[in-house]
Amino acid sequence: MRIPTPTRLMPEDARPSSHERENIKNFAPDALRERLGREGLPKYRADQIVGWLYARGVEDWDEMTDLAAPLRVRLAELFDTRALDLGEVQHSVDGTIKGTLRTRDGAVLEAVLIPEEGRMTLCVSTQVGCPLACSFCATGAMGFTRNLSTAEILDQVCRMREALPEGRSITNIVFMGMGEPLLNLPNVVSAVKTLQHPKAFGMAPRRVTVSTSGIVPRIAELVEQVPVNLAVSLHAATDEVRDILVPINKKFPLDELLGALKALPRLSRRHPVFFEYTLMEGVNDSEEDARQLVKRLEGIPSKVNLIPMNPHDDAPYQPPSAEVASRFMGILVKAGLVCTLRRSRGSDIDAACGQLALRERRASS
Repeated sequence: MRIPTPTRLMPEDARPSSHERENIKNFAPDALRERLGREGLPKYRADQIVGWLYARGVEDWDEMTDLAAPLRVRLAELFDTRALDLGEVQHSVDGTIKGTLRTRDGAVLEAVLIPEEGRMTLCVSTQVGCPLACSFCATGAMGFTRNLSTAEILDQVCRMREALPEGRSITNIVFMGMGEPLLNLPNVVSAVKTLQHPKAFGMAPRRVTVSTSGIVPRIAELVEQVPVNLAVSLHAATDEVRDILVPINKKFPLDELLGALKALPRLSRRHPVFFEYTLMEGVNDSEEDARQLVKRLEGIPSKVNLIPMNPHDDAPYQPPSAEVASRFMGILVKAGLVCTLRRSRGSDIDAACGQLALRERRASS
């Protein structure tokens, strides 16, 4: 499989046509300082602008009152501040909130708020659709349209804040929505820099997680450029099964993927790799699968998140029984692996990645 060339960083990636303004959210804070400098504007204003946009959620230049009026006029001439519009919002009985968001060119993507005790996690998308075509994933059924810009990634945070229950705030970000983050690595890295900047969202590295299906050459690039939690969508303990579930495995098989993870610096019990493993009845949920998984993860500081399949019309798989899932987890725990068994979230609101966007696309076609 040919890996698509990732979107380039700003300013080249989002340079506007003559009748469009650049979106200021495409610039990480340090890059924004340089961009202002090229316009002859004071670089130090970047921190003020970042604070208004992200910390305070203000996107109207006229409301940024500690900026001089002539500067606000010039900024409004140069930059747009909004990349997405929030469309349909669904609320699950378990508190999960899923939103569809529309880009300026009419593409539809999704983001999901997941409430837990003491935290509110937002799952963001990095692509419109996905080129990897994992057989259990609703996003894979959409095909691939394009990468999201940095602004479109960050605006998911800005827009989904509007859907939060009163008194709640987003505490964690996971790049686990539509698309493969490492195939859009420059824009993901740029977005993470803004998420972690103290004047912007001010998120600690441990509260930002980037997931990959196993784009091996770019894993080390990610962890070298930004401090984040690394998650790997594993879903199988043998190449035979993973080739079907996660076709990129044919290019980067398990030995190559796991070998690359073992070679990463700074891994420890405090800084493990998070492995996502979706349990599918009769596919990857046997006791032998569990034992194989234990062997595969030997030597890698890890935490395994077991996730019963969230069924949808575009996948032929079903979740295992609670007894089977519990037995699978028990084998991992007995072998010394740190393991959690997640309950299915948002099953009443099309919560599998891509379901809402795919439904809206089909309805409009």
